[in-house]
Amino acid sequence: MLTQIKGLHHVTSLASNAAENNAFFTDTLGLRRVKKTVNFDAPDVYHLYYGDEVGTPGSVMTYFPFPGMTRGRQGTGEVGVTSFAIPEGSLGFWRERLEGLGVAGLHEEELFGEKRLSFDAPDGDKFALIEAKGDTRPGWDGLIAGDEAIRGFQGASMRLRDNGATTELLKFMGYAEQARDGNVTRFGVPGGNGADLIDLELMPEVAAANSGAGSVHHIAFAVEDRAAQLEVRKALLDTGHQVTPVIDRDYFWAIYFRTPGGVLFEIATNEPGFDRDEDTAHLGEALKLPTQHEALRPALEKHLPSLAA
Repeated sequence: MLTQIKGLHHVTSLASNAAENNAFFTDTLGLRRVKKTVNFDAPDVYHLYYGDEVGTPGSVMTYFPFPGMTRGRQGTGEVGVTSFAIPEGSLGFWRERLEGLGVAGLHEEELFGEKRLSFDAPDGDKFALIEAKGDTRPGWDGLIAGDEAIRGFQGASMRLRDNGATTELLKFMGYAEQARDGNVTRFGVPGGNGADLIDLELMPEVAAANSGAGSVHHIAFAVEDRAAQLEVRKALLDTGHQVTPVIDRDYFWAIYFRTPGGVLFEIATNEPGFDRDEDTAHLGEALKLPTQHEALRPALEKHLPSLAA
């Protein structure tokens, strides 16, 4: 069993409109945009990162906004819900705020004894705010006061037709089964980073998802450094997983593999962080390009849409 993984690092999804996406996560949810860069494989498309003040691993939601992308079809073999932790007693604040802003899909419920407020992002992607007990992580004290600000992820839920192989994979990755509630099984990392819960939702009769705007592209798990990442990569290869070589993503190093349930997993390093090329006070303000695409800057600055509403 692996011990290097401490929880989530980031979650990356697809969107259809960059300005709308930016407004929702910064103005509606009050997260900080900590990086404005481009998709390494499609540099004519943004890669936008939102999180806490410094983009702490376990707090960062990221997006590839492809203009006009068709909305995805929800189903199995994907991350269904991404959950943010909020302070105890703040659910009423968030319900009133999101209702007042006309956010779609609002629904209050309880799961595993926790109060949660579910809602949809602009492309129909599913989120939940959870009153997480004992979460001492500081939120981004910007637009939303610290007493109500989002702390980071609590975790994510995956929809699967068969969860047996994914259960074994999570256990191998250091997750332990914690509880069951109906068709949902919860796993957590003992002593994790706060963003350390994964729920498997068993849906044997549901068709496979079709990726598009509003779909999660991949979910990334955090390890401390490159040495730990190489240990994890070797262990995954030794157990038969097809794992990519290490890829430099400027703000972390990444490896990827597809799970038996169809979800794309990434293992990302906590190093070097989002302040490697920007002062902390100005994170996410300037367009940052990977070295291989710097020559495209004049064309990209003309082509990429404004993020202003």
